Amino acid sequence: MNPCPPLRQLLADAGKLRAFLFLDYDGTLADFAPNPDVVLPDAHLLDLLSRLVERDDLRLAVVSGRRLTHVRALLPLPGVWLAGSYGLELVDPGGAEMQRLDYQALRPRLAAFKPGWQRLLAGRDGFYLEDKGWALAIHADKAQAQAAAEVLAQARMVEVPAGFRLQGGERFLEVCPPEADKGAAVEYILSRSDLDGVLPLFIGDDDKDERAFTRLQAGGGIGILVAPRARPTTARYRLASPHAVRRWLRAYLG
Repeated sequence: MNPCPPLRQLLADAGKLRAFLFLDYDGTLADFAPNPDVVLPDAHLLDLLSRLVERDDLRLAVVSGRRLTHVRALLPLPGVWLAGSYGLELVDPGGAEMQRLDYQALRPRLAAFKPGWQRLLAGRDGFYLEDKGWALAIHADKAQAQAAAEVLAQARMVEVPAGFRLQGGERFLEVCPPEADKGAAVEYILSRSDLDGVLPLFIGDDDKDERAFTRLQAGGGIGILVAPRARPTTARYRLASPHAVRRWLRAYLG
């Protein structure tokens, strides 16, 4: 995996005139918040993205695991695709909202499941239960390593409701619908876009972004991993940090 060349070079190498940038938020455009329910809009980031949106040769989409209400509060930008809950809920560039599943059919099952995880975490330090509406996630990044391993193992034993699946990461466990998939979200957005002369790129930092890398690159696009060091990934290129992502984007503005 190589350091990421400038966007102008990637376009020239692909023989394309325009880019469609798909961007994760936490860990990609911005450093992680103290906890996932913290919503702190970044004026410098908003200015950068606003300038990018004004270009005729760029389109932007932000695809996040956060709920859509958070994404919209963080990025109150017209002319951009915003996808929350891994793309289960979206806003198109014109401001029209859409959902890829029936929330009212799914939520009661998740609401019935939630108390089991609440009881498991009650009184334990370093754990945080995030309710995303479409999904529930346990964050154990502030817990001691042994406690995190034990609690997440117990959480995995709680029966997952019909229509949901477990997915995990380092000190993280989530119950969500199988359709909560960034790769599927990218395909959904691309299917509603004019792709003539367009190079799609996805920039993201974790295992949920790998699905988007794989699907995008299968169609001729490019995946870019955000990580301080090289690691196993399907992405073709790497940027070291959210600050590096912002520098890379600014460079295209000239």
